[in-house]
Amino acid sequence: MKIRRWASTVTAVAVLGLSTITGATAASAQEAAPTGYVALGDSYSSGVGAGDYESGDCKRSANAYPQLWKAANSPSSFDFTACSGARTGDVISGQLGPLNDSTGLVSISVGGNDAGFADAMSTCVLQGESACLTRIQEARDYIANTLPGKLDTVYDAISDKAPSAKVVVLGYPRMYKLGGSCSVGLSEKSREAINGAADDLNDVTAKRAADHGFGFGDVRPAFTGHEICSGDEWLHSVTLPVDESYHPTAEGQSGAYLPTLESLA
Repeated sequence: MKIRRWASTVTAVAVLGLSTITGATAASAQEAAPTGYVALGDSYSSGVGAGDYESGDCKRSANAYPQLWKAANSPSSFDFTACSGARTGDVISGQLGPLNDSTGLVSISVGGNDAGFADAMSTCVLQGESACLTRIQEARDYIANTLPGKLDTVYDAISDKAPSAKVVVLGYPRMYKLGGSCSVGLSEKSREAINGAADDLNDVTAKRAADHGFGFGDVRPAFTGHEICSGDEWLHSVTLPVDESYHPTAEGQSGAYLPTLESLA
């Protein structure tokens, strides 16, 4: 009987010790898990159009989806390097500094500036339908033939610097509700072409993101019913200052971009 009781005691102590070690190991692993958040990208990520900007040329908005996600989730660290006008090369050369092994989440929108969307929209507004359609087709050719390699390069750089991070790539909305409430401005054919280019950009971006194991956040469903000419726009049309034209409003950031990030983060 004494031998059995001694053996039972030893077993219980051993189990307790193992449980303690296992619990400590799990707690240490949890503490060491990468939890920092870095927000990269262009003006759609910096929040151009949403107002309440910090100083500087990047126009980072307090109403941008990265700031809203940070406020709701309190990551262990937060770096907001997205910048108005950024192309893929700008992300690589100027935005990746905060990425490291402790980065748990990265968000990014990029590619629209590489494809020349700002110039294309200016052409459409100022030069008429024929010039618009020609310029939009040039953008679509770039998206199909050149942009994939540019995206691969920036996505590879993100993976190299933050190997443990979950990366969420955010797309772009369609600009116009076709057959909507706008009675002046661009022709319907121009609006349709612009939407088609946005679809091309999203399709290419989604494919490159998937091939790198990244999540793709398609914001088009959330913006449906809130495009320009919808009567309840979450996108600016032509504005002053002009650089806010064709960018999401604060409602577009909180009502479309934020929930799309939350669904994947």
